[in-house]
Amino acid sequence: MHKSNSSSSLPSLHTSFSAPSFTAPSFLKGFYQNSGRLSPQYENEIRQDTASESSDGEGRRRTSSTCSNDSLNVGGTPVTPRRISWRQRIFLRVASPMNKSASAMQQQDGLDRNELLPLSPLAPTMEEEPVVIFMSGADDPENAEERKKSEELRSLWRKAIHQQILLLRMEKENQKLEEASRDELHSRKIKLDYEEIGVCQKEILITWDKKLLNCRGKTKCDMEDIHISLKEGVPKSRRGEIWQFLAVQYRLRHRLPNKQQPPDTSYKELLKQLTTQQHAILVDLGRTFPTHPYFSAQLGAGQLSLFNLLKAYSLLDKEVGYCQGISFVAGVLLLHMSEEQAFEMLKFLMYDLGFRKQYRPDMMSLQIQMYQLSRLLHDYHRELYNHLEENEISPSLYAAPWFLTLFASQFPLGFVARIFDIIFLQGTEVIFKVALSLLSSQETLIMECESFENIVEFLKSTLPDMNTSEMEKIITQVFEMDISKQLHAYEVEYHVLQDELQESSYACEDSEPVEKLERANNQLKRQNMDLLEKLQIAHAKIQTLESNLESLLTRETKMKSLVRTLEQEKMAYQKTVEQIRKLLPADALADCEALLRDLTCNPNHKAKAGGKA
Repeated sequence: MHKSNSSSSLPSLHTSFSAPSFTAPSFLKGFYQNSGRLSPQYENEIRQDTASESSDGEGRRRTSSTCSNDSLNVGGTPVTPRRISWRQRIFLRVASPMNKSASAMQQQDGLDRNELLPLSPLAPTMEEEPVVIFMSGADDPENAEERKKSEELRSLWRKAIHQQILLLRMEKENQKLEEASRDELHSRKIKLDYEEIGVCQKEILITWDKKLLNCRGKTKCDMEDIHISLKEGVPKSRRGEIWQFLAVQYRLRHRLPNKQQPPDTSYKELLKQLTTQQHAILVDLGRTFPTHPYFSAQLGAGQLSLFNLLKAYSLLDKEVGYCQGISFVAGVLLLHMSEEQAFEMLKFLMYDLGFRKQYRPDMMSLQIQMYQLSRLLHDYHRELYNHLEENEISPSLYAAPWFLTLFASQFPLGFVARIFDIIFLQGTEVIFKVALSLLSSQETLIMECESFENIVEFLKSTLPDMNTSEMEKIITQVFEMDISKQLHAYEVEYHVLQDELQESSYACEDSEPVEKLERANNQLKRQNMDLLEKLQIAHAKIQTLESNLESLLTRETKMKSLVRTLEQEKMAYQKTVEQIRKLLPADALADCEALLRDLTCNPNHKAKAGGKA
């Protein structure tokens, strides 16, 4: 996978880190206890070392190494002498001094008697004798040098020590981040240091201000109006608020099933925990937007916020954890909002819009997406599709980074921000539309590349280096494009082909003739096409029935209104008849009633009488 914004090529997508157990500050203990421990043999050796020192008081001189004021005695707190093992001395030769006193840490870690605090890396003073530790079952202390650890164990220790140093530095940078938050305006200016695509007029800013002001409550807004406003442009100073507004509007119209809801754990609670995937996250921090001033400083405010966000999501989503590509998505969010807001929007993208499917370990959803993109090229840009196929260029070579990073790893941030605008409005379909527009807009230049290497280099380097006007045209095409039906049909087609492949493999195992399998395959393909046609016809019928139902409901409403009107007229006539009865004399009333009975009983007589008249 290639990334122009990353300093080196990406390793495997899903990685985890396992480190041996060693004495660490309290905020690190949970990680090392959960992610990996020493073998029982070495843990027993450490306990036996401690036991041998405490039990054999005669013939063995025991001394303690105290910490210097420069290393542990920060703030003038008196240091409690502790005895350390040779393993801890190896660790202390390279470990950074900690910012807590030994007495404070002893109180904090007093429940764990099997672990000793790492003390100062300084050598013992002249008044003290070096610590001599006897391993259980060894009578000669001169043989201690022969029982050195293997190279594999040393490598694990070095890696674990390096990770602790980085985490200690991150804790210090957290304190710096709190101080840096006072200058929020300066930080915001650094975050939004990218060139926008398209000119955002002042009228557009006023329009969005009105929308955000009038729709702060959870009320549905006109999506057609939002679509028009979004097409005109989005001011980058309000982009974060607009994304949150679009997420609220989406959730008001699409309710995520309870089974698919993310765990209800707050961001602050997740930050208190430790993840087993911290190594993979730390490795990718320097590769994520390395040229952007907010993320370029090693373990600076940007990298620290990115680490916190990725760590929290890896703990929230146990199935996905951390996958390369998510760091770029999280980075784009952090440039436009705070950590907690970015975390909520990352959950929205992953769970509500369904992007987490493409980051699952099996990568099944990503395979389906690559198939859908190939089918789009085949159906709408046949010459380009044939040219790529002749040079054996599959979509996974160039489009996988586009999908996994939402184009953020290779394209300018202004262009990526506009893509995110549309994603928050329309969902995952936007990635296909952008990819198709990019390839179609550069079709002529791609066709001129006549080798595998030239095409790959063009797609990796030349294609992202478009000018602003070309990017604006692509964004305009994306707004006007609608490929939802095609994507749905291609997904169904993928699953049908997958089932055919499984059935054919089963058939080959049963030694069936090849001709029979081919006939069955052709028959299944015809059935598939018939089913797709029937599906489209069924969708059309459903739309027709829905429109008929709406017209019938309208007619029913009108008829009910007419019935109510007739009932009111009937009541008015009955009142009029009662009034007439009161005014007429009794004999005239009797004649009228007799006439009415005759007309009711003999309607033909009424007709004859009318004819004579």
